[in-house]
Amino acid sequence: MLVGVPLSAQTAAPDASSDGSAQPQPANAVPNSAQNAASSKRLLFALPNFQTVDDTGTLPPLNAGQKFKLAARGAFDYVQIPWYAMLAGFGQAENSEPAYGQGGVGYARRFASDLGDGVTENFMVGAVLPSLLHQDPRFYRTSEGGFMHRLGYALSRIVVTRSDSGAEQFNYSEILGSAMTAGMVTYAYHPREDRNLSNIASVWVTQLGYDALTYVTREFWPDLRRKIVRKQESASAGQ
Repeated sequence: MLVGVPLSAQTAAPDASSDGSAQPQPANAVPNSAQNAASSKRLLFALPNFQTVDDTGTLPPLNAGQKFKLAARGAFDYVQIPWYAMLAGFGQAENSEPAYGQGGVGYARRFASDLGDGVTENFMVGAVLPSLLHQDPRFYRTSEGGFMHRLGYALSRIVVTRSDSGAEQFNYSEILGSAMTAGMVTYAYHPREDRNLSNIASVWVTQLGYDALTYVTREFWPDLRRKIVRKQESASAGQ
């Protein structure tokens, strides 16, 4: 899913660059409002994008506390409320999981369910498993090669990630984390009628699809953002 981090004496957490991706900062850097402005780390000018960094080599690893704080920053960002409200509206219109019912009560149940699913997945994929398996939850933009190369790279991040030491390895955090989330939330609070392996598999595949789309957006958004800003500046200069 779409999501600073206090610094320890040995590590540096990511901060924002002008194109919306994150850059490492010295461990002894003094934070200021510009460095910590969440608005500079967003996709489509709104969605949290705090786990993206430019691929400039191996960055200092995040410790477990930093991984959890980074996941929490995205999971509880203010934009998530209207986002899950919209998802609940779609579910209401489609009458997904009919046991929730309709009307205000049905909508509230869907909203709470979507919020719980999203928060759980954020922490499992972005903090719990990365901490246990020593994997890096950040997305490293490549920004090199043509469109198809970069598209393939972004999509491959579903199954390939980096360890804390910088080595590429299978993305257990994503694959297992999303699967574990689908199983846990289904049996924890989803309607009894939907507590089956078929629904778990459907939720798992859907989540992987959302995450793949998020990786692609993270890769190309800074390029699109620059074009939008230049177009706006040109329009303003021409007035």
